Amino acid sequence: MRVEFDPEAMGSTAFYRFLTSVVIPRPIAWVSTVTSDESTEKLAPHSFFSTASTDPPIVQFASIGRKDSLRNVEDTGEFVANFSSEPLLELINATAIDFPRPVSEFDTAGVER
Repeated sequence: MRVEFDPEAMGSTAFYRFLTSVVIPRPIAWVSTVTSDESTEKLAPHSFFSTASTDPPIVQFASIGRKDSLRNVEDTGEFVANFSSEPLLELINATAIDFPRPVSEFDTAGVER
């Protein structure tokens, strides 16, 4: 039986929940970046994360909205995809807050670099 889902009819929140439940278990990348002036190290979880190719080797994440992670990658061309695990869930959630750009989630959440 084919079932179709219309994102517009569902609304953005319901469709987001549906879409993120399609891939189980869903890997979460804990993406670390640095501002272009290297003054602030940022850390944020991204649930849209995967490998895209092996030749050339490509790892990707998608930012929902224009967050600091995306801005820093655009400015520097670099990011680190750290793997998150369940024992770190509280720390991961603590870095999911939309902190102001000059605030480091490493420092705020007490995450060792």
